[in-house]
Amino acid sequence: MLTSQKREELKNFIIDNVKAYPKRLVGVAAKEFAISRQAVLRHVQDLIKSGVIDSEGKGRSMKYSLHRSTVSINLDMALHREEHKIWLEKILPLLPPLNKNVLDICSYGTQEMLNNVIDHSETEKAIVEIDITVKSVTFWIMDFGVGIFNKIQKFFNLEHSQQAILELQKGGVTTDKTKHSGQGIFFTSRLFDDFCIMSENLFFNGHQDDDWITSFERDRKGTTVVMEIRRDCKTIDTEVFNKYSSKDFKVDFSKTKISVALLKQEGEELVSRSQARRLIAGFDRFEKVVLDFSGVRMIGQAFADELFRVFFISHPNVRLVPIFMNDSVSSMVDHVSIEGNMPPTS
Repeated sequence: MLTSQKREELKNFIIDNVKAYPKRLVGVAAKEFAISRQAVLRHVQDLIKSGVIDSEGKGRSMKYSLHRSTVSINLDMALHREEHKIWLEKILPLLPPLNKNVLDICSYGTQEMLNNVIDHSETEKAIVEIDITVKSVTFWIMDFGVGIFNKIQKFFNLEHSQQAILELQKGGVTTDKTKHSGQGIFFTSRLFDDFCIMSENLFFNGHQDDDWITSFERDRKGTTVVMEIRRDCKTIDTEVFNKYSSKDFKVDFSKTKISVALLKQEGEELVSRSQARRLIAGFDRFEKVVLDFSGVRMIGQAFADELFRVFFISHPNVRLVPIFMNDSVSSMVDHVSIEGNMPPTS
């Protein structure tokens, strides 16, 4: 018979693993705690009765999931022009009790994304959906406007919409400097446990150490932002702000990380000075730029020279740190290096 402490551990194990093992949950838990399936089932049934998890099917084909409650808010953007009022009057009352640090992140992120909808999307309506489980809160903010990647591409005269994501990665990018610093998406993506943007046929995961993009089919215009945070999240917003800021906490953050592969179009290699200039546009805002070369097969001499030598000569206070270079890329970087004219690369 399980002690009260072990029963609590079993309950937490079931909740923590139901997403990973929706069909094998009972067997996995039984093996982990060296108890019978029947004993686990009794605890599972208790969680179902208390509304923590849901079940579907019968017998060994039973499938479990965390119980999810969803609320939806329809916004007429002609009437809702102040994001703080939307947060206070429409979103906050719908949220479950949350720790202060989690609530602070939810407040910051939803208001930043709603402000983008209000100022940039050119949409007549928007929808905010909130998914709540015992483990997490997820916000879906959907508009039906011009599309974020499309707008950035046109504003900066970029060759393709994928390059718009490259600009977002840099941080501090906005199509209206009179109203925005361009930091909202950058910081929001690093505060939430999961963050993605879907627009046109592009999907962007803006997570700090896992920036990636892919194409998918989409049958409506506009932009959807998805932000998920664990209810037991320990992140504190000021710690994230400080991580990407100077010691004196300048408003314009000083560090960023860039996925160089986003500069490429399909079948294209990075060989020219013009490509390098597109990449480094705006780097002078930072003190340190980490360049992630994952997915880059090779770079040309002109591209490497412009990026690692010419730029450094004119911007000696900006430190470029390349990571995940294959042998070919690393050799070209070494080739263009000139002693005294290159920053440290680690």
